[in-house]
Amino acid sequence: MSEPVIDPVPQRSGPSVVLPARPEPLRIDAATTAVIVVDMQNAYASKGGYVDEAGFDVGPAAGVIGKIAQVLEVARGAGMPVIFLQNGWDAGYVEAGTEQSPNYHKSNALKTMRARPELAGKFLARGGWDYELVDGLAPQDGDIRVSKPRYSAFFNSQLDTILRARGIRTLIFTGIATNVCVESTLRDGFHLEYFGIVIEDAVHHLGPDFIREASLYNIEKFFGWVSSLADFQTAVGQLPPAV
Repeated sequence: MSEPVIDPVPQRSGPSVVLPARPEPLRIDAATTAVIVVDMQNAYASKGGYVDEAGFDVGPAAGVIGKIAQVLEVARGAGMPVIFLQNGWDAGYVEAGTEQSPNYHKSNALKTMRARPELAGKFLARGGWDYELVDGLAPQDGDIRVSKPRYSAFFNSQLDTILRARGIRTLIFTGIATNVCVESTLRDGFHLEYFGIVIEDAVHHLGPDFIREASLYNIEKFFGWVSSLADFQTAVGQLPPAV
């Protein structure tokens, strides 16, 4: 017996393919699917960025950059929208919150700057190097950027409006961090009726390896689906080229 296929958009107007995933494969097309690149900024993926200065290992991020680039090449070739998320705040950190905000106390960027005054104003401020996307993932014409002030990109941003205006139902997730902004955004998307799929080898976690496994388990069992770069390339590569 063949494995049942989840179809977020049963009434399709164009060609579609089946993407292998756990726990079930999903049918996707270029018109109703978007690739989400989560926080691939110098802050999270470069030496000297906030994550590095806060004591996390950014070494594995280099490999993730290359894999995300491969995801984007295939997606753009098929005409799928690409959306880059950028986490951060205004230069004065008004959007980051005061001591009455849990973000003030839990953001490692804010905590690191408070502990090391020489770094004040360096992390995740729009317009600064730390906030900018890494060189290896420069947006192309037609790509979309969305700023977000918290872990979830659906909070106080234009993401939901952008997706609904384009009829997007399925979100392909790549980026950093699997267990923080990727999972937070996918969870909120689940509650807003989006189908979230993580490309497990095109995301990177912050913290010990068991954190990655826990996040992928949560996503697979409760909030979405998990696929791979190779399966995405093979499936989406069968779609007709964008015109």
